[in-house]
Amino acid sequence: MDAREMKIKAAAVALDYVEDGMRLGIGTGSTAEEFVRLLAEKVAAGLRVQGVPTSERTARLCLDLGIPLKSLDELPELDLTIDGADEVDASLRLIKGGGGALLREKIVACASSRMIVIADETKVVGTLGAFKLPIEVNPFGLTATRIAVEKLAARLGLSGGIAVRSSDDGPFMTDGGHLILDASFGRIPDADALSCELNAIPGVVEHGLFINIASLAIIAGPAGARVMTK
Repeated sequence: MDAREMKIKAAAVALDYVEDGMRLGIGTGSTAEEFVRLLAEKVAAGLRVQGVPTSERTARLCLDLGIPLKSLDELPELDLTIDGADEVDASLRLIKGGGGALLREKIVACASSRMIVIADETKVVGTLGAFKLPIEVNPFGLTATRIAVEKLAARLGLSGGIAVRSSDDGPFMTDGGHLILDASFGRIPDADALSCELNAIPGVVEHGLFINIASLAIIAGPAGARVMTK
């Protein structure tokens, strides 16, 4: 299996958890998009779902493929969210936000009774942090916020650069109009402590550590897919 085939396999297994009539949070990213394509086939065949997308990009794909959508205000309580991850550890703690949708992804996931993660085996890690941790921040006071994050990292024994994410057109802007700091910590021994401390920094809107949110993960590899639980 190549990388895309593994993503499709994980998405296909996740689709078995989707029941007729569900209110469904729909994630963002390359693996989530494979799920959207498979879900669209089921919808075309008669499956009834109402989807809440976690990004404008996902919304466009769903609409193009005929998946009915609602806003989270219209459906504030969801049955299930299915989304990808940039890293997942044995306790189902995640790093998310490589695509820049972490704020909406976390809001939607936390509005759901369950969150299922779909990923290929390269995303499974012993300790979070090799993937740059996205930290969504308000543009106002950017420098002050970055300094506060740097001081926090130093207190927790974390090192590595913290840079504003850029795009071809300048600084990367999220769907909510925020900026992202990408923190190259390399290794985060205490993800729970970092999560709590980041939440206390004014200017930090949200961060990509998803702690105690995922219910299970479907991990695909060359030999097929397996289910990870806590």
